[in-house]
Amino acid sequence: MPIRLAGTLLCAAALLCAAHTVPAADQPQWGERHTRNMVSGETGLPAAFDPATGDHILWTASLGGGSYSSPIVAGGRVFMGADNSDPRDPRHRGDRGAMLCLNEKDGSLLWQLVVPRTGGDDYLDWPGVGLCSEPTVEGDRVYTMTNRSEVVCLDLNGLANGNDGPYTDEARHQTPADQSPIELGPTDADIVWIYDLRAGVGVYPHDSQHVSILLDGDCLYLNTGNGVDNTHLKIRAPEAPCLIALDKKTGRLVARDNEGIGPRIFHCTWSPPSLGEVGGRRMIFFGGPDGVCYAFNALPAPLPQTAQTLERVWRFDCDPAAPKENVHNWSKNTKEGPSEIMGMPVFHKDRIYLTVGGDIWWGKYQASLQCFDAAKTGDVAQTAALWSYPLERYSTATPAIVNGLVFVTDGKGRLHCVDAESGQPYWAHDVGNSIWGSALAADGKVHVGARDGNFAILAAEKTKNLLFATKFDGEINGTPTAANGVLYVPTLNRLYAIK
Repeated sequence: MPIRLAGTLLCAAALLCAAHTVPAADQPQWGERHTRNMVSGETGLPAAFDPATGDHILWTASLGGGSYSSPIVAGGRVFMGADNSDPRDPRHRGDRGAMLCLNEKDGSLLWQLVVPRTGGDDYLDWPGVGLCSEPTVEGDRVYTMTNRSEVVCLDLNGLANGNDGPYTDEARHQTPADQSPIELGPTDADIVWIYDLRAGVGVYPHDSQHVSILLDGDCLYLNTGNGVDNTHLKIRAPEAPCLIALDKKTGRLVARDNEGIGPRIFHCTWSPPSLGEVGGRRMIFFGGPDGVCYAFNALPAPLPQTAQTLERVWRFDCDPAAPKENVHNWSKNTKEGPSEIMGMPVFHKDRIYLTVGGDIWWGKYQASLQCFDAAKTGDVAQTAALWSYPLERYSTATPAIVNGLVFVTDGKGRLHCVDAESGQPYWAHDVGNSIWGSALAADGKVHVGARDGNFAILAAEKTKNLLFATKFDGEINGTPTAANGVLYVPTLNRLYAIK
């Protein structure tokens, strides 16, 4: 599975705020804070631009040749996953995952986190793929997942202001085990702490990690990336959790799920969690790799001193007719089989909106956009469902909900517009030959890119109105981001800042 997945994977999307206008602002987390809605309050974004001539292009930055992530903007910096095929520092040579910290004004490199490959089985850390996880930024701390299944807390300023610790072995971490540690410099990342998921909770990762950490008070919630092995027929770590919580100050494990999801994972745990409050109860919503959406009680403050089991509030089986046992017997069956959730569940007006269905390479094509009531308790598949909109091909997208409309992409390359209340379809637009990212709703418009480089802007309205279309020289695997009056579009090899 030539994974281009990761960045996809989740693909899926990225931005802030909803149907009301807010001042230009950073975008420190993938999707609207907590709810994960793919909307932004930015206004005055470019209505037209030309990547070929540079018209309205503020700057571009090289990402190498294997970028599947989406940009995050905070503190005057732009964070973006990349590979090392176009080395930015002669000390770092060879295939590496990387997260770039760029100057928001001109795209110049401030520092980078460079992570050597795991080595051995390619399916544990797919070669040539950049760091796929979108970081989450708060103050002077940056939280993300490396290609080696490590959650890392980084200093926003890198090593330019010294090695703050408590972790101080960045030289060893950024160098392959069979080589002498590099000499650190000001353009290297400053790691504050590390939590290794393979050692800590026993996950067996697959392809490339895609995690967008949900920050809630002192707690970090994240999907673990547990998945199949290189045969795509076996779960090597069936007892490992799919959702965990860490203390943001130390990286200490504070909670994990105990839902026994492992044996039902069809491919991998790619969907990051979201958060919402219903009837005074704060809940974490998690799209499982088994096609089930789960809700857990959010952890109270202060955080527990010993690791707890996340307390489930409800479970919603998005595909109750699908097989639940021996799920890998349906591998490569494009017509029937298990479902999985790859995009994030969006919490909006006491409802959950999410995409669910088969798999890009290994499962059935059939998928759907679903909406259900988040206020139920227990096993709510029969009582909470509100509507379902069929998608012809798999979807890795996270929905964008604005103006009473839901915008969502699918693997066939289409952007769909449906009514948020009823699921009534209004229109669909062919953007390109395949879409792995999500659509971004901002400035009264919907922005979306496809894997053949096609990019479109449509009015965020019930009537289809194509406002602008262009083509980038490179496939678009991630989701556009809007921040501080600038639109960011990532391709496989470059990041474009458009103003």
